Amino acid sequence: MCLGIPVQIIAVTDADKMLALAEVKGVRREINVMLVSDPAEPIAALIGRWVLLHVGFAVSRIDEDEARITLDLLDATGAVEEELAVMAPQ
Repeated sequence: MCLGIPVQIIAVTDADKMLALAEVKGVRREINVMLVSDPAEPIAALIGRWVLLHVGFAVSRIDEDEARITLDLLDATGAVEEELAVMAPQ
């Protein structure tokens, strides 16, 4: 289905390539954070932040409350499980 799903950035994996490790519900995936990074801040400033993930790219920053509400709604519809399956490493 390819929805945007809230994920939390937990580590920077390659600052030069703008890659970070994101996690949601125990599933981790390397993502591109170029679209949500702030040139005035180091990329490490994203650690702990919630972002909306779509096809491997963080497309916007969101706050934790919005992330929790969105995850709850996606859980209620069963969409989270589909997206987690897509996120999981092959």
